[in-house]
Amino acid sequence: MRTIHIATATAQTHDLGHELPTAPAADGFYWVSCSRAEFEAQLPALQAMLLQLCGMPLLDLHVSDLLNAHLPSNYDYTSQYDLLVFQRLVSTKQDSAPPAQVKPQRRDPVLARIVTRPVGLAVFDHLLLTVHPEECPVRTYFLQRLLSVQPTDIRVPKRASSPADLMLRLVNHMVDSYLELRRELTRQLDHWQYALLRPKARISNWSAILDARLALHQLDEICEDQRAAMQEWIEALDGWPPESLPQSQRERELLKVRSRDVLEHIERVVHHVRRLEQSAETAVQMHFSVQSNRANDIMRTLTTITAVFLPLNLIAAVFGMNFEFIPLVHKQGGFWWAMGGMGLVSLTLLSYFWRKRYIERIDHNQ
Repeated sequence: MRTIHIATATAQTHDLGHELPTAPAADGFYWVSCSRAEFEAQLPALQAMLLQLCGMPLLDLHVSDLLNAHLPSNYDYTSQYDLLVFQRLVSTKQDSAPPAQVKPQRRDPVLARIVTRPVGLAVFDHLLLTVHPEECPVRTYFLQRLLSVQPTDIRVPKRASSPADLMLRLVNHMVDSYLELRRELTRQLDHWQYALLRPKARISNWSAILDARLALHQLDEICEDQRAAMQEWIEALDGWPPESLPQSQRERELLKVRSRDVLEHIERVVHHVRRLEQSAETAVQMHFSVQSNRANDIMRTLTTITAVFLPLNLIAAVFGMNFEFIPLVHKQGGFWWAMGGMGLVSLTLLSYFWRKRYIERIDHNQ
């Protein structure tokens, strides 16, 4: 568990360590972050702290949501706080995923990364409570960023002005990881498309392609839940009472802008995932079309060869009959006359089939 005091007036950050705040912040707000196990173990102390500082503890239903390690993205609110649960990507090097969600023996390493964990964010007026999985990189990144940067550094953007602003920054960072994943997914699916569209390709790893389609479908559902949660947050934000001070009204407008920006990033991921799904489906259909066309070419060639040799077999069968008197049988040049006739018939049929384009050379480079 980690408690950070972010002072908005002086742009300073104070690390309170593992201690919970005991009094409301005179300037700025508190950020209390903990893992899911720490939240469960310190729940009575956290509820007492929320009651003292914010006037209302978390509802039992919301506590259950924050303790649920498989809850999809969703949004809920009360009169005192807003609760957002957001799914973030899991890095297989840092998190241990359940066997039911990860199949490293079958999936491609890129697709094995499409595993998520929920991050709970409870937004009060002057406090942000976040519940993360173990060793959450999002939590580590923001803690290092807040504690290592000096307020006089002009290269650093302005810090969060409120708990809602910090919550949106956390969510935006989680969405950016989905945007980075798009490039790797596109590269892997492009490789499969080239393999599927090769004329002489023999694809045997259909299970990997099926896993890819299932993973993309799963990612689409995850992003849809995220988009629905953010839309509900934006609608709730529009219903907040108007601010009387111009500075507060400007901060409210910045919150709306940042919320719409996060929603636009999620929609970009959804659009890209659906385009990848269509590309994978199109590549599979084109693969079967190419294989079917190749089989048709082979059957056409075999049919043409059969049609050429059919009259030759007829001539050979006629001269093989057990009759005493057959033309050309007892003549000295009969064999060569028969062979010449058979050759003439073959050339005539081949010329006819070539003009009809039943047989032709296929250029695979075109």
